[in-house]
Amino acid sequence: MTPDPQPSPVALVVCGALAGDVRRILAERGWQADLYGVPATYHMRPASIVAAVDEHLERIRNRYRKVIVVYGDCGTAGELDRVLERHRAERLAGEHCYEILCGRRFSKLAERSPTTYFLTDFLVRNWEEVVVREMGLGRTPSLKAKLFAGFTSVTYLRQAPDADLNRKAEGIAAYLGLPLEVEEVGTGELESQLERLLSEVE
Repeated sequence: MTPDPQPSPVALVVCGALAGDVRRILAERGWQADLYGVPATYHMRPASIVAAVDEHLERIRNRYRKVIVVYGDCGTAGELDRVLERHRAERLAGEHCYEILCGRRFSKLAERSPTTYFLTDFLVRNWEEVVVREMGLGRTPSLKAKLFAGFTSVTYLRQAPDADLNRKAEGIAAYLGLPLEVEEVGTGELESQLERLLSEVE
């Protein structure tokens, strides 16, 4: 009788907004993990995040010794954590990807500018698809004034210097009619959290 195969070490269920950074970090550090992606556009519908993560975990939970979910709470009001508890999976610390990228620094930025609209490299790169199209701004331009009425500035949380992304961020701020501020955040906080969780895998 052939023995059951041993589970693989680790899987990451990753938000599409962080997938590029996660792949790069894994490659640079030589860490081994299987990745399962969830579309970044699900942020517009947090219930879709919960359902997609639940589906991934149901399918793969017996194939890995550890499953790490690369998400914050992301507007799920604790529902995501309840799914993780049921599947005995873990996620990164933080309420959302901004906090995952910035760590404790994010709360200081938010306190300093409580009415700022935050951008990341991913959001800048995919602005048309993730924001304009998903929010229906192309079909109904008048929505822009309603959806962004409470913001007084744009803060770009930049992971890496990129002249093209800088120009695009400036264009987004101009589109919103708001001043732009750039904060260099890198991906060190994300890397540190991954290192901590991956180091626990035997």
